[in-house]
Amino acid sequence: MNQKRRAASPKECALTTPEKVSLALSALEGRKAVDPVLLDMRDLTIITEYFLICHGTSSTHLRGLVDAVTTDLAKKGARPASVEGSDESGWTLIDYGDLIVHIFAEEERSFYSLERLWSDAPRVAAAAEV
Repeated sequence: MNQKRRAASPKECALTTPEKVSLALSALEGRKAVDPVLLDMRDLTIITEYFLICHGTSSTHLRGLVDAVTTDLAKKGARPASVEGSDESGWTLIDYGDLIVHIFAEEERSFYSLERLWSDAPRVAAAAEV
């Protein structure tokens, strides 16, 4: 079942892009996300500044990753413009405007291969480099 939820505009958030990236990455690492990758999209598209991509090991793990990101950022006032997909679909997209978080099941991540699709995007080694 594909879900789409709307929330407050990401422009209403006082967090900077580096703060959002740092919080999201920390939330994913705290929940043991597999192979998180941060791509700098600024020179390639106008839709966002960064993609944060990772995968989980089960539908329960995926749900936990999504909950960790949305909860940790919400505590600091950041609410996504939308959350699309679900743990059952194997791909959830959390849109914060300047940051889009893609949380996949391993098979879906391999199939859609966003890192290959956006191979021109520089990989950012650490949130401090944002």
